[in-house]
Amino acid sequence: MKPNPHIEGILKSLPESPGVYQYFNSDGVIIYVGKAKNLKRRVNSYWNKEHESFKTNALVRNIADIKYIVVNSEQDAFLLENNLIKRYQPHYNILLKDGKSYPSICITREPYPRIFKTRTIDKLHGEYFGPYSWTGTVDLVLDIIHQLYPLRTCKQRLDETLIEQGKYKVCLEYHIKNCCGVCESCVSREQYQAYIDDARKIIKGDASDLQDEMLQQMKKLSEELRFEEAQAIKEKYLILEKFQSKTVITNTNVRDVDVFGYEEQDQHIYISMLRIHRGCIIQGQTIEYRRQVDESKEEILAHGILELREQLGSKNKEIIVPFAPDFPDAELKISIPQSGDRAALLKLAMQNVKQYKLDRLKQADKLNPDQRAARILGALQKMLSLEKMPSWIDSFDNSNLQGKDAVAGCVVFKKAKPSKSDYKKFVIKSVEGPDDYASMREVVYRRYKHLMEEGGELPDLIIADGGVGQMGAIREAVEDQLGLQIPIAGLVKDDKHRTHTLLYGFPPKEIGMKPTDEVFRFLTQIQDEVHRFAISFHKQRRSKSQTGSELDQIPGIGEKTKTELLKAFKSLKRLREAKLEDIQKICGTNRGSIVYEHFHGKISL
Repeated sequence: MKPNPHIEGILKSLPESPGVYQYFNSDGVIIYVGKAKNLKRRVNSYWNKEHESFKTNALVRNIADIKYIVVNSEQDAFLLENNLIKRYQPHYNILLKDGKSYPSICITREPYPRIFKTRTIDKLHGEYFGPYSWTGTVDLVLDIIHQLYPLRTCKQRLDETLIEQGKYKVCLEYHIKNCCGVCESCVSREQYQAYIDDARKIIKGDASDLQDEMLQQMKKLSEELRFEEAQAIKEKYLILEKFQSKTVITNTNVRDVDVFGYEEQDQHIYISMLRIHRGCIIQGQTIEYRRQVDESKEEILAHGILELREQLGSKNKEIIVPFAPDFPDAELKISIPQSGDRAALLKLAMQNVKQYKLDRLKQADKLNPDQRAARILGALQKMLSLEKMPSWIDSFDNSNLQGKDAVAGCVVFKKAKPSKSDYKKFVIKSVEGPDDYASMREVVYRRYKHLMEEGGELPDLIIADGGVGQMGAIREAVEDQLGLQIPIAGLVKDDKHRTHTLLYGFPPKEIGMKPTDEVFRFLTQIQDEVHRFAISFHKQRRSKSQTGSELDQIPGIGEKTKTELLKAFKSLKRLREAKLEDIQKICGTNRGSIVYEHFHGKISL
């Protein structure tokens, strides 16, 4: 794409220095902010190469002006870029998903502060910690704080002058020892503030430091023979120790590090962080970005690291990551472990981010079921390199017992859901004996010959419940006999009759899938459904043939009479045991006698 004369002039004059560039649209609004080691080379790359992303091409078309800021180092460029993105929130930059729906912990700005959970952020009202992606974490932290310290929970705006004048009265919370009674000056403001300071340490993950302070206090009080006070602190220490055992994972070999997990799903990126302090996991948080243009995963992970370390207030000098981020901080040690304790922590961070992604997808699917279908079918289309999304899928399976009562079933999935009104049953007509391939050719030919004659639409994908042979039989019917071009895949089961392999192409090749993939689970659903449908139809046919075969042998008994008798007596056994007069009531004197004589011999007069 050739730049306009104004942009071309700017591109020629750009310095080859580290810096941050800003793209503006024709209205003078910042639409993108980026960083660069070399401004001239990076910015020129937007015009001197082709971009695969539609959004990147749209960005370039909308650039009307460029401004830049030169800095001393790549690290300075990274930090400045992050600040500008947060301030201006440009349309084409990755977007940090709003955390307002997640709870935070607030310590109010009052003479006697309160500590509580909230989803509303007002920095003038108080000091906030979070947001937390799991509300259970907040509840656990607040529970331990209120066990240790008798902080007030009432919403009264306490005034020190009115407290001195005795205008407030203690409530039930004081009498059941949940509150220290600051409203009647039962404790000093200094003592109350000490409670708040300790609570803040717990929230920030410095409970180990607080435990050390408690141990020193206990030792000092014991030396002064103040055993009751020492016991009171010991009880708090034990409560805190119990809390630590619930909420941390101890690892004595890895002391102070931050561990990051990374996952992607379409345009959504999820990054989690575990903060390790003194060998314990003391905090965890996950954030979500939405990719706008062609940002690399290395760039996005770097932004996530900066954002999460800022949110959790971490100053650790080492980070553990699944791959090297584009993070220009020479003082920060970056580890990509393959084994040992660090690898175990990385695995835990990856488990957390994967679970978070799964939870978010489930929430989104509940709100918009069509989104799930589009995601699965889009992934299948990409996996098989199909020209169009397979919104309509047919799947076939045969069923017979040593060639007898041979049938087949066709199940239809539309928009990733079973369309049961479109299911088809086939009785094999032209094949003698157990020949699955010939049976498959027959039913596939009949299925699409009928659709062609009716002028109806054809499926986007055909899936055989079987391997290379079944796929070949379908191909012969579809391409050779009918002259159609419909993509054909095959699903092969393992020796335990579970979905194992997806085949596609000519000659067929295995398509790699993980059992945890959504597409794999979707294909398993199709294979299980077509197998169930074909088997159930075969059982119906076999039961009908077994039941009706003996009655078919009776001369003079037609289909209508046979149906009436089976409807009345339910089974051949009951019909055989029935009295003559009971049979005659159903089908008349003459035919009733014929049926009775078939089972019992000629009636003696």
